[in-house]
Amino acid sequence: MSFYLLAAATLGRLSFWQPLPSKLQSSLYVKRKGNMKRKREGEEEGMDIVWQTPANPPHPHDYVFRNGIRFVRPYYFEFIAHVKNRWAGKTIVDLFAEEFKGRSYEYYVSAVKCGRIQVDGEMVPVSYVVRPSQKISHFLHRHEPPVMACDVLILQKESDVLTICKPASVPVHPCGQYRKNTVVGILQAEHRLAPLFPVHRLDRLVSGLLILARNAAKADIFRQQIEAGLVHKQYIAKVVGEFPEDELIVDANIDYNAREGRSTAEVRDSAKGKAASTKFTRISTNGTQSIVLCEPITGRTHQIRVHLQYSGHPIANDMLYNSEQTVDRSVKGLSADRSARISDVSLTPKFDEVLNACEANSNEDFIIDPMCTNCPNLEPKGYDGDEEGLWLHCIRYSGPGWTYECPHPDWAKLS
Repeated sequence: MSFYLLAAATLGRLSFWQPLPSKLQSSLYVKRKGNMKRKREGEEEGMDIVWQTPANPPHPHDYVFRNGIRFVRPYYFEFIAHVKNRWAGKTIVDLFAEEFKGRSYEYYVSAVKCGRIQVDGEMVPVSYVVRPSQKISHFLHRHEPPVMACDVLILQKESDVLTICKPASVPVHPCGQYRKNTVVGILQAEHRLAPLFPVHRLDRLVSGLLILARNAAKADIFRQQIEAGLVHKQYIAKVVGEFPEDELIVDANIDYNAREGRSTAEVRDSAKGKAASTKFTRISTNGTQSIVLCEPITGRTHQIRVHLQYSGHPIANDMLYNSEQTVDRSVKGLSADRSARISDVSLTPKFDEVLNACEANSNEDFIIDPMCTNCPNLEPKGYDGDEEGLWLHCIRYSGPGWTYECPHPDWAKLS
């Protein structure tokens, strides 16, 4: 009986099927409930691997739940790119080694030789020189970072709008290493809701109200209202210290550094960054921490988090912008944000070691790939599960003739 990985992604279209090169089929291990067997040459004739693309719909079977964490079963995925002008003239191996530094040079040599990297759907030699606009495919055994196993609670379901309470740690839509472990992916897998168009974004570690349009026309209406400044946004945060009793407005530019993945606040007249403004109102305090209503007037990356830091009252558990928490970050290890940017630098060790480790440490169904640098683990290498949701929660969005709200989280009550 053929073994197929079930699919995932966002919008459902026709699926893409691509056989695994025969050299790799002969060394494929299929793991089922702690038992692993090697597929020998010619065994189970006609068994092909399903190479997934963003066109494949998700399925509940794609997820594994373990100790309050939602994992994704590793799956085969085709990454597609087209040769840019500046890439032209490079060999296929040099192109990957220089532009995609996540894996070693030796890995890319092996990937080209066995057909894991192809050009225009064909295997090529390692010395092959690419030309502009050619299609490059990289077939990977993809491991997604896990997220906290909280339900995606549907708050309101209308003909053209869906509102949900987004759990912390779950990205809104596919990005970086995340594809199935996203709000959009989970809603499609567990509720058959698609297509969905997120109206606004919430950072991965932020929880609360998320509005999704159910068609492109409605999404465009929301977009126009947001761009016109007609939408009012409200969040709550738990911050360090006794926040001022009087309303506080922070006007400080936000300068985002994409390489570091963080923003800084600059004085309003600075040439750095973009103008940003946030209004803060204290809701309650116990002298040590405070619950604060946050109303961003502009929408910059990490704006609320940076403006609270700028005010001297950072979010109490913010590992990025609370200096006391930042010290602990190196001790606790890597969060999914960092592990998503750190890549594997060597090939998988001897396969017997992988096999033994898998049999000892796991009893879930998934394919163990001999070239994968993350197997036999479910999560990608470098991920540390010691992570919690940020104490920042979206509670309300309102615009012309509409208001959507979300319940407050448990942490919003001070003792």
